Amino acid sequence: MTAAINELLRILDLEKLEHNLYRGRSPQVEWQRVFGGQTIAQALVAAQRTVEPDRFVHSLHGYFMRPGDIKVPIIYEVDRIRDGGSFTTRRVLAIQHGQAIFSLEASFQVDEKGLEHQFALPDDVPPPEGLKTQRQLLETAERVPEAVRRFWARERPLELRPVNLQHYESRDKLPPRQNVWIRLAGPVPDDRALHSVLLAYLSDMTLLDTSTFAHGRGLFDPDIQAASLDHSMWFHRPHSLEGWLLYAQDSPSSSGSRGFSRGTLYARDGTLIASMAQEGLIRLKR
Repeated sequence: MTAAINELLRILDLEKLEHNLYRGRSPQVEWQRVFGGQTIAQALVAAQRTVEPDRFVHSLHGYFMRPGDIKVPIIYEVDRIRDGGSFTTRRVLAIQHGQAIFSLEASFQVDEKGLEHQFALPDDVPPPEGLKTQRQLLETAERVPEAVRRFWARERPLELRPVNLQHYESRDKLPPRQNVWIRLAGPVPDDRALHSVLLAYLSDMTLLDTSTFAHGRGLFDPDIQAASLDHSMWFHRPHSLEGWLLYAQDSPSSSGSRGFSRGTLYARDGTLIASMAQEGLIRLKR
């Protein structure tokens, strides 16, 4: 297990302070704010700690209200809204400096059998083995700030290999779609609840970027102010997270200084694992 994976697992292991109250920390990296995927994942961990072990998350919906401060802990307060016969509902509030920075609602369900179908894996997507990593691309792209280059140069718990490369290299207006291969940088424990948390963590990677493609821009452009506003996720089928996953994304609309993106996450064998939707701030600086 790599050092970066170990650090991620430690960050996701929240400290219990009191009944329904947990504390999480952030990695001390050269970055301005807490990564949104970390906040989603930690909030889900807090919710899971209050749910019976035979119930697993099937959906979550969160709102980002303020940027997170990496220098101080995040307090997660859980509201046990409902414990039903098949479903459990939890609300989680993430707090820093006495103010809410993120809220999450998550629903958990006991496993049940029923009707089943799924969309197939997208056609004609090249395998990840022959693609450059996102880190390699960012090291050579001219539009990426130096601070971002240093951030991506660090050892990280995830490896990304984008299929689409044009948006790293030009300001051409492109179709708002992309496919990204993604995998954990090392093995993780065989724990279904943890796998859901890790999926929530990685689901915030590259999703908002897709909404900038149609405008010939990128999140790192100096005239763009970008931030996640909300994030929703549906967990369709359990998966061990071993090997490469395909993150297929599109952006149906941008308007009102907001970009809307959708994503579907597939296993290498074509199994549809999860779906996501996110709206983010894409504001032109004046």
